[in-house]
Formats: sequence, C-alpha cells, structure tokens
Amino acid sequence: MMKKTTERCIGDEKLCETGFSYTLSLINGKYKMTILYALMEFGVVRFNALQRYIKGISFKTLSLSLKELEADKLVIRTEYPQIPPKVEYRLSARGKSLMPILDAMCAWGEKNRM
Repeated sequence: MMKKTTERCIGDEKLCETGFSYTLSLINGKYKMTILYALMEFGVVRFNALQRYIKGISFKTLSLSLKELEADKLVIRTEYPQIPPKVEYRLSARGKSLMPILDAMCAWGEKNRM
C-alpha cells in the first residue's frame, strides 16, 4: 500500500503569514538595519551622531526610521528636558534580540565580500 504524503504547494501558502515576513517588515527599509547596527555597536547614540555616521541619510528619513523602530519597540528614545533638547536612542531588549541575526549577516558579508 502506498503511503499518502502531504506536500506543500506554494499556491496554498501565504508569505505574509510567515515569521520571515514579519521580521522583514520590522527591519525593511534602506536604513533601518544600519541604524540598528549603529546602536548595537555604539550603545546610546544621539540623533546628530547617527546622522553623521550614516552618511547621506536625510533628517526626515532618519527621523521617520527612528519613529518606526520605536513604534515597533526595537529602539528606546529618551528625551532630556533641557535647552537645547537632548535626545538619545538605544536598543530595547526586543531590539537586542535581533542582534544575532545582524551578527550573522555581518559574518556572511565579511566571508563573501569580494
């Protein structure tokens, strides 16, 4: 007797329902992974320092990316009530949990860079 096997068919699957898709939705964008990497490397970082580190990023793009990362609970924003205003960013525990993925990407890049 032949045993019935259930094979997965791509037509029955939905990428948007996968963990891969969810993770990608959090870090997707031209600069989000770069911002996360900078916070991983340097700990607590101020806005202007991030902007200098990520050459070519506009004020608006950095601001929007940081707001999205904060809304997704990957980054913590701390504002100090002083003049001029001082704002610092750091990884949250949730953001830190992404670091093994970024580390693996860095290792792969170093190994495969030509």
